[in-house]
Amino acid sequence: MLPVLILLIGIFSRIVYHTPNFTPILALALFGGTYLKKKYALSVPLALMIISDLFIGLHDVIFFTWGSVALIAWMGLWLRKHKSVYGVAGCSVAAAFGFFLITNFGAWLVMYPLTLAGLKNCYLAAIPFYRQTFFSTFIYSIVLFGSYELSAVFIRKTRYADLLLAS
Repeated sequence: MLPVLILLIGIFSRIVYHTPNFTPILALALFGGTYLKKKYALSVPLALMIISDLFIGLHDVIFFTWGSVALIAWMGLWLRKHKSVYGVAGCSVAAAFGFFLITNFGAWLVMYPLTLAGLKNCYLAAIPFYRQTFFSTFIYSIVLFGSYELSAVFIRKTRYADLLLAS
């Protein structure tokens, strides 16, 4: 049930109108990597990006974007064994920063002169977008992980625990 929910929330969040670069996508990738069964941990976040990109449009940096999301989901696999407030906060910061570095490197390769000045200009031009990505990833990570863990405390005591907490 959780993989489908993550997929639907993620696709919906990219398709509906939203503040630019303020979506739960990176937080969902981290969350999915942490809580989904290993066979879904990388595929569901990646499917979320691929399906939603088919709706909103493909672009030249798509493989850098998808690769970044896969790496963030992979960070979630590490986070499984290191779950704490600090672990979630640190991974969400690392996810946003890694996404910024990787996707803008891809943008430099396809949209800027392949010089150090071009690389510098690419990253400088992307800073305003990074702020939104950083805050959305951090906030959504705290909300997703916190809500899940708080809910799980109560759900584990019910007869629906296997259904609701199963990934």
